[in-house]
Amino acid sequence: MGVAEAVAAGVVLLALVVACASAGRNDDEGWGALGEVTYDHRALVLNGTRRILFSGEMHYPRSTPEMWPKLITKAKEGGLDVIQTYVFWNVHEPVQGQYNFEGRYDLVKFIKEIQAQGLYVSLRIGPFIEAEWKYGGFPFWLHDVPDITFRSDNEPFKQHMQRFVTDIVTMMKQEGLYYPQGGPIITSQIENEYQMVEPAFGSSEQRYVSWAAAMAVNLQTGVPWTMCKQNDAPDPVINTCNGLICGETFVGPNSANKPSLWTENWTSRYLIYGNDTKLRSTEDIAFAVALFIARKSGSYVSYYMYHGGTNFGRFASSYVTTSYYDGAPLDEYGLIWQPTWGHLRELHAAVKQSSEPLLFGTYSNFSLGQEQEAHIFETESQCVAFLVNFDQHQKSEVVFRNISLQLARKSISILSDCNRVVFETAKVNAQHGSRTAEEVVSFSDINTWKAFKEPIPQDVSKAMYTGNQLFEHLSTTKDETDYLWYIVGYEYTPSDDGQPVLINAESRAHILHAFVNNAYVGRIHGSHDGPANIILSTNISLQEGPNTISLLSAMVGSPDSGAHMERRVFGIRKVSIQQGQGPENMLNNELWGYQVGLFGESNHIYTQEGSKSVEWITINNLAYSPLTWYKTTFPTPAGNDPVTLNLASMGKGEVWINGESIGRYWVSFKAPSGNPSQSLYHIPREFLNPQDNTLVLFEEMGGDPQQITVNTVSVTRVCSNVNELSTPSLQSQDKEPEVDLWCQEGKQISAIEFASYGNPVGDCTNFGYGNCHAGSSESVVKQACLGKNGCSIPVTPDTFGGDPCPGIQKALLVVASCR
Repeated sequence: MGVAEAVAAGVVLLALVVACASAGRNDDEGWGALGEVTYDHRALVLNGTRRILFSGEMHYPRSTPEMWPKLITKAKEGGLDVIQTYVFWNVHEPVQGQYNFEGRYDLVKFIKEIQAQGLYVSLRIGPFIEAEWKYGGFPFWLHDVPDITFRSDNEPFKQHMQRFVTDIVTMMKQEGLYYPQGGPIITSQIENEYQMVEPAFGSSEQRYVSWAAAMAVNLQTGVPWTMCKQNDAPDPVINTCNGLICGETFVGPNSANKPSLWTENWTSRYLIYGNDTKLRSTEDIAFAVALFIARKSGSYVSYYMYHGGTNFGRFASSYVTTSYYDGAPLDEYGLIWQPTWGHLRELHAAVKQSSEPLLFGTYSNFSLGQEQEAHIFETESQCVAFLVNFDQHQKSEVVFRNISLQLARKSISILSDCNRVVFETAKVNAQHGSRTAEEVVSFSDINTWKAFKEPIPQDVSKAMYTGNQLFEHLSTTKDETDYLWYIVGYEYTPSDDGQPVLINAESRAHILHAFVNNAYVGRIHGSHDGPANIILSTNISLQEGPNTISLLSAMVGSPDSGAHMERRVFGIRKVSIQQGQGPENMLNNELWGYQVGLFGESNHIYTQEGSKSVEWITINNLAYSPLTWYKTTFPTPAGNDPVTLNLASMGKGEVWINGESIGRYWVSFKAPSGNPSQSLYHIPREFLNPQDNTLVLFEEMGGDPQQITVNTVSVTRVCSNVNELSTPSLQSQDKEPEVDLWCQEGKQISAIEFASYGNPVGDCTNFGYGNCHAGSSESVVKQACLGKNGCSIPVTPDTFGGDPCPGIQKALLVVASCR
């Protein structure tokens, strides 16, 4: 069936769906009931019922199977209906024709765990995914397919893409995982933000888009397909929005039959080495969601990421940190990030309690002022209103249906029944949490360390490859290592006046180290947003006669986006020697030798067996030495708190725990704040042995391993500040506002650091007493909370034995410790 036939079939289905939805919209479908997933202009339709759905992105390779159940449980408790994930082609088919679905890559197990907890799945097959992931998810062998052009109307590419997508769909069908089979998968995605690169492909781009859509639809999954950031997605494929403010930027569905879906609401910004963390505020995320629902009649919102996780091994793309979206509602370790998680949970509840008017009501909107507007969804019996204040500096007094309301700065108030405020995006009543890292293991004893110096290759005749040209980096390494050695001989005749000798090396890789006759002479590195070329220019000492120049080219991840990735060029592009003011002596066409990767890598010295193949020595003189392997052991920390490695004293390299790579580190590349972009590196407890563990690092630039520590991470302080006029939580049975505090991971409230009912000053980071304070505040809170996992304290005068200062608006601010 081609796209035209698919459109016709889609129209028939949609007609049936609309009729069914109108007639049976109150039917209880029952999760997992056999039925169709279709859509109409308002929403996805599951077994005849329109649904408002909140989704969160989680990537199975970025966590461990042991973490999945808790992550999914916390997502469900946060009010999510759907878990969304990409499918990672390069982890599943690293070698052409050889599939891997084991361990962290067990896609079926991940989906079945989601199903077991009663959530749906949005499966983004791509197979191009970007995702700040190595080579955008493509296996590197695809680069070497003759005559291939990625993501285009190119037969070799389309053949491989169709084969992989078909294989994934077939696997899902065989496991019964699509919704019509009783499974959890309710949507699938083909391609990914293709519109961003379309201009590079000229007139052929539309043929490719049409082909990809038809290919996907013809697989007969029984669920709708989507294309994100693809305004011209062919029917019946749904075009969806990705971005920060889709309530403002989304052009809308490209057909009157399609709903407004937001497949990526960016909860933060992925971090790159050399940058400081930039967190998105809880209020801003909530505002964006509410605006999309109000302005675009949005019925599906997915948070990218809801849990980011860890880029284990070498899977991060160019310059991207090992930690991924740590500021998401669930942090890198799976801990709940407050107040984001709690505030969004309240938003989800507020929206869902008005599902009826949102999905079936008549929509209208009007202005409430210069920067204020109202959006109303109303049926004969129910109504919901979204009152928007775009003014970022001023509160706004508005009158809506004869009700006077104050709208906070840049805020949206949701009114249930169009007369009662149930949620305000700018007023956060959810508790805040402070995460701390506690040192549990020190490596300060120099005798616990052993070292191995990575040998510098100097003999062109013993090289893995040779050629009279400079090889392209990734084509040579096949992206199986970050490192490629370029080795060349140089015959030197000194000048009579002893002029200095300068080496100039120009590279399109990310880092370049230079050695002359085994001596380290310098390095240079690039940055994510800097020039593509890096140039090392430094004076060197040469001996008369033959010399060896060894250049180590290093990548910090392969590219993940842009047109024509298969044509990208990396590695050393130009090398010259210059004596004084004389002409440059170009070495490009000399006989070069090449060694792919490091000696330690090829001999797997980070494993228990491989480490026996080299002689490890004491590190007395090897601190801050470049290209050095370090090895030690440490005991497994007690308890269940997440475990991290603090590498703030090191430079750049990679870490293995019991043979498992926990990722690259680069702490010597400081952010503008002067701090490393990332200094704590996650060690999943599943990587640890019951007692003793082996830690191996490859240090590329030089650092002090004796200052490394093992830390455990936990939320040790919680805080809440709730006004007596705040909207009561929809999670509570009480009709009064209350402070809700609770500790994560089985911890208990061990101390009350601060409590004040009155007009306390400050917030959860800086706080103090105001001129109104109930003397009973601390004792009341202690009695309610100490020794418990959680507690709730109503913000009312009765709770504290009376009103400490009549006529003054009061709040309760509590700061508590969790142990």
